[in-house]
Amino acid sequence: MAGPGARWKRHIVRQLRQRDRTQKALFLELVPAYNCLLEKAELLARISEKLQPKPNDVTPATLQGPWEEESGPDSDLVPSSSTLRVKWQEKEEGLRLVCGEMAYQVVAKSAALGALESTLEQRQSTLAALQARVAELREEQARQTRQVDAQRALNVAQRAAYEALRGRARLQEAALRRLEEEARDLLERLVQRKARAAAERNLRNERYEKAKQARMSLELKAAAQRTVSISESPNTIGDGIREEGKTLALMAEPVSPKSEAGEKWLRTFSFKKRRGRSIGGASEQRYQSIPVCVAAQPPSQVLDVLDAHLSEVNAVCFGPNSSLLATGGADRLIHLWNVVGGRLEANQTLEGAGGSITSVDFDPSGSQVLAATYNQAAQLWKVGEAQSKETLSGHTDKVTAAKFKLTRHQAVTGSRDRTVKEWDLGRAYCSRTISVLSYCNDVVCGDHVIISGHNDQKIRFWDSRVPCCTQVIPVQGRVTSLNLSHDQLHLLSCSRDDTLKIIDLRVSNIRQVFRADGFRCGSDWTKAVFSPDRSYALAGSWDGALYIWDVDTGKLEGSLRGPHCTAVNAVAWCYSGSHVHSGSRGLWAGGSRTPGLGPLSSTCRAGQSQSDLSAVHI
Repeated sequence: MAGPGARWKRHIVRQLRQRDRTQKALFLELVPAYNCLLEKAELLARISEKLQPKPNDVTPATLQGPWEEESGPDSDLVPSSSTLRVKWQEKEEGLRLVCGEMAYQVVAKSAALGALESTLEQRQSTLAALQARVAELREEQARQTRQVDAQRALNVAQRAAYEALRGRARLQEAALRRLEEEARDLLERLVQRKARAAAERNLRNERYEKAKQARMSLELKAAAQRTVSISESPNTIGDGIREEGKTLALMAEPVSPKSEAGEKWLRTFSFKKRRGRSIGGASEQRYQSIPVCVAAQPPSQVLDVLDAHLSEVNAVCFGPNSSLLATGGADRLIHLWNVVGGRLEANQTLEGAGGSITSVDFDPSGSQVLAATYNQAAQLWKVGEAQSKETLSGHTDKVTAAKFKLTRHQAVTGSRDRTVKEWDLGRAYCSRTISVLSYCNDVVCGDHVIISGHNDQKIRFWDSRVPCCTQVIPVQGRVTSLNLSHDQLHLLSCSRDDTLKIIDLRVSNIRQVFRADGFRCGSDWTKAVFSPDRSYALAGSWDGALYIWDVDTGKLEGSLRGPHCTAVNAVAWCYSGSHVHSGSRGLWAGGSRTPGLGPLSSTCRAGQSQSDLSAVHI
């Protein structure tokens, strides 16, 4: 494609050709006339030369032509040569005048032509400049046109984006209005629920006060009807307390001192002296024995269902005497239940937790409850007091596990902030912080050992007397829970690869792996436990079923499908082996019971009777 320069050059050539044609048209008549005049002048010159006499002529007779001889009487009519000469001279003179005038006109015309040519050159230069300016303006116009096209395209795109944004804004406004309506509905429902909860709490407090007054009245009546005698010999405990009226203490069957299991699990009674003179006054502290389980039996059917928590249940734990059960859930409440004849009766509600309850544990005496919460702290309650006694703060993320050590004055917590902390409960002071490379999901404690399960598929061992990790055992899958056998020789772990593993702590290796068709971990805090005699392993599945494995054979003993309809998060097997309780995300908790057992020193012997499953609907 030719550029702008070629266009103006062609335009100049066209203008020059037009000028040539115009100038040539002016001289088309003048040049032939001038040529004709020159021809006539030349002819006249030749005639004049012929007419002039020669010097050697003597007589005019020699110049006479034939017409003169033949002319007769008419010879007077023929002009003479002189006359002709004069005429030709006049004509020649006239022609010369004409030629002069025409030459003058030619000069004038030439001068006018030069002026016109100069004017034409000026105009052509002006035209070239104007044409160059026109070319520049056309280039500028083309550039502006391109910019306008680009701006129009941009405007079209921006308009489309604007329309899209308007559509999104309309959708978001509709969603906002819908969310505002839902928020108003939720607020109204929350206010109504708070009102119901306040009414229920007031009713519960009123019932608790009435029950407390009735219990106190019964205790005073019983104390007035009984006679207490204190023996001086410490070995005569059975003869030291005699009751004539209604007996309030629990009776236990004697266990033979020759029995190794009895020596292992039986704890002797100890009483503290009472202060004051009131015979019916309560003792400062009461210690109860831990029931003995020689041979546990797996549960077989659902026995009890109750309604308690407002949200999912994350933790279930038995007290040391197996007669008290604690359940904690996402509603930030801990409920204490009395296990009476295979049924659960509401005992107390512990309040004041700052977040969802993820773990619950009793101290060895059963007088305190420790809970891990989602508000970056663990909290301590005293049984019998509704409000929290201490708050163990120091973690920077959710606390996922909180366990007592073998004494009631020390505890261990694990958190998602990748730390494990040891606590002195007497001073509510963190005595040690252990930094780990992964989230901690559960902890268990031995004599001097802390065992933690982590999100990086590893189980770590820590000695309270040394600052570093003593051992690491890798497992397949994220560890969700740990459970230590009562003899502290075996560790049961549950992980997200849908398996349970038994680790022999004497040789520090995995002894058995339990799997089952249909068993799957439902969450990162799914719990698995040993039976008290370590004969069975129990865990809940994502489908609401409980799976029981035989530890000796490694085979699946059976599965129980009761009232749970969602994933079972927590299970607990009481120390006496008579009850199994479970909690699920579907607001259920359950337990198993063996009928016909005694109140205190009962044992669940193999082959005695098949135990039943009871469930608590939370």
